[in-house]
Amino acid sequence: MPKLRKTKGMRFLLVLTWEEGRSNGGFTSLPQRDKMVVSAGVHLRVHGRGAGVALHGRLGVLLASRTPASPCALPSGAWAWDRPAETTVVSEWALKCAGPALVSLPASSFFAGCLAGGFLLTTLADSLLGRKKMLLTSLVSMSVAGVLTAFVPNVWAYAALRFVSGFGRSMVGTCTLVLSTELVGKRWRDTVSVAGFIFFTVGFLSLPALGYTFREASWRNMYLWTSVPSLCYSVILYFLAQESPRWLLVRGRKQDAMETLQQIASLNGNSITSSFSMLHACNMQEDDGGAGGAGAVFSTMRAMWERPWALRRLAAIMTTAFGVGMVYYGMPLNVGSLGTNLYLSVTYNALVELPSAILSLIFIGRINRRSSVVALTVAAGAFSLACVVIPEGSAARMAGELLSFFSTITAFNLILIYSIELFPTSVRNSAVGLVRQALVLGGVVAPMLVALGRERSFWSFGVFGLCIGCLGLFAACLPETRGRSMSDTMEEEEHKEAAAAACTSATDIATKDDSDLV
Repeated sequence: MPKLRKTKGMRFLLVLTWEEGRSNGGFTSLPQRDKMVVSAGVHLRVHGRGAGVALHGRLGVLLASRTPASPCALPSGAWAWDRPAETTVVSEWALKCAGPALVSLPASSFFAGCLAGGFLLTTLADSLLGRKKMLLTSLVSMSVAGVLTAFVPNVWAYAALRFVSGFGRSMVGTCTLVLSTELVGKRWRDTVSVAGFIFFTVGFLSLPALGYTFREASWRNMYLWTSVPSLCYSVILYFLAQESPRWLLVRGRKQDAMETLQQIASLNGNSITSSFSMLHACNMQEDDGGAGGAGAVFSTMRAMWERPWALRRLAAIMTTAFGVGMVYYGMPLNVGSLGTNLYLSVTYNALVELPSAILSLIFIGRINRRSSVVALTVAAGAFSLACVVIPEGSAARMAGELLSFFSTITAFNLILIYSIELFPTSVRNSAVGLVRQALVLGGVVAPMLVALGRERSFWSFGVFGLCIGCLGLFAACLPETRGRSMSDTMEEEEHKEAAAAACTSATDIATKDDSDLV
């Protein structure tokens, strides 16, 4: 049964898993699982995305008589693949009967690399490397690992390169999102952020066509055709994208910040003063940690840990992100529980991302972040819980699943934008990276719930609904950020927090006085 599986651990990276099986001569071939993630680049200012396709061969049984339930029970030479062995990893390296642990090793290695990179690299873009260098390093390492994967001799080397690819890929989406928003003003910040979601969706929808084109070719071709363009994109990024002037200013590199602003202005055809008196008047200092050294790498984490307001924000949005990630990654895996046509279910789930991105683009400048996240997560939870009681195979259950997934996708996109606005430039990349890790950790739990839900739908739809609905309420503890300028240092954000608290207190006192007069 063909089944599409998609993950959005980074905004510009996709994982597409395609399971293909069929009946042949009374024998049902078991679906093969070989998850591959390879990179491809698309130029949108500094936006890039990766793509992966897993292609699975079909087993043809060359027996005239009735066969056992599994080809592994047959003697060697009694059966063969109906396509060339090099079509898939499973058939080329004879992994059909190797056991689930070895077959799933490449996918597990990739996600292990994503988690390791997410925790180890997230502070480098805030401290030593900056946004552009970190993005380039991640893209090149991911792409080179993808190209080398096309020449691996065995599954062990394959799994090792999957880990390297995942390790590099972990920072692509975070750095892209942060850099793109810091290169534009407040007017275009929301538009640039949401534009990435649209390109991601278009890339995701193009992958089945790419996989169909190479259905008869070696799986190695897919890695080459999707990794080489990403290397080309890295070259374009190097020459066309600028480092974040906000980050340069926070790190005390005022001259570099002024030169960057001049280059951006010249590209836009605008003239700008060379004196930058306002920049010279700024006295930006690094928040904790010197000009370099090992201590500077983790200074951003320490800066958030030592400030209660930052820790509260991080804990609240990561808790919400965990619930959203669980449903975002789990719903596409759970389409088999709907009892409807699997092809249509997968197609509808893929297509629903496009209207979500378009509506986000239209309304992102008009909606409040906090109330929207709470409303979307509660709606997603309600629709998911409704699927528990709606009969299997009905159109109503399909509609409930799509509405829940639509709400989750929109909340997913909004949380990433929200996390950018909640934290200042000095710690922004680290904070967004941790939020992404919370989303991915939610996706780690999802497959187990999907497996339990095959026998009883409450363990999938029910738990999904309860988790996203309840955990989404933590977003109510966050401050509203719509229309607010982004801060650059922790001190600047603290001043805004204090001013907002004072304004709220004054409003409460005035309201109380009015009530007393009445």
